[in-house]
Amino acid sequence: MSLAIAAALVVGLLATFGSSPTEPAPQPAVAPLPEGAQELVIGGGCFWCVEAVFEKLKGVHSVENGYAGGPKPNPTYREVTTGTTGHAEVVKIVYDPKVVSRDDLLRVFFTTHDPTTLNRQGGDVGTQYRSVVFFTTEDEKQAAQRIIDEVTAEKLYPSPIVTTLEPLVNYTRAEEYHQDYFEKYEKASPAERATMNSGYCSAVIAPKVAKFRQKYADKLRKD
Repeated sequence: MSLAIAAALVVGLLATFGSSPTEPAPQPAVAPLPEGAQELVIGGGCFWCVEAVFEKLKGVHSVENGYAGGPKPNPTYREVTTGTTGHAEVVKIVYDPKVVSRDDLLRVFFTTHDPTTLNRQGGDVGTQYRSVVFFTTEDEKQAAQRIIDEVTAEKLYPSPIVTTLEPLVNYTRAEEYHQDYFEKYEKASPAERATMNSGYCSAVIAPKVAKFRQKYADKLRKD
C-alpha cells in the first residue's frame, strides 16, 4: 500500500480496531502447525491483495499478513510503509502438502502478481512491495528458483522476473486490523465500509480477486 493509502487507513481504522500503527503488533503465542502442514512466506505487493488470493485455495489452512526481511525485529506498519526498514509486506501461508503442493502455490503466486516490476506493484511503490520468496532451507530456495525458471521458459511475461529469494529473517505478524482485510470488506455493511479503505478494496483488490477466482475456480474451497 502507498503512503496515501496508509494515511487513509490510519484515519478510518484506528477507532474501529483500536490499534496504533506506531506500536508493535502484539505477537500471539506461536500455535503448533497442523499435523503434516508446511509454511510458505511470500511478498507480492500489498499483503491485503496476496492474502485475498490464497485464503480460499483448497489445502490452505491459514494465511497471515506480516512483515519480513529487514534487520529490525517487530516492526510496525507505520515503519514498514516508509520503505526504509528493509521489510516487505508478506503473507505466511500454512498449507497441507497432500492437498496443494508448494510448487503449485508458487505457480499461483507468479501468475497473480507482476514479478517483473522492481519494488512495485501497480501504484504501490517501494522496497516493502517487492516481489520476494523467503526461504528457511536450501530446498525451499531451490524450489522457488525452479518455478522462476519454469515461468521464464514459458514466456509468460515480456520482461525478466526480478523476484528476490531471501532468507527468512524477523518475520512479524501484522497488526490485527490487517488480518483478513478483504474478507472483512466483502462482509461489511455500507456503514462499516465507510471506516475501511473501500476505494483500494473496490478498485484494486476486488478485480484481482475476481479474475483469480474465475481462473482457479476448480482449486477453491466452497466455504
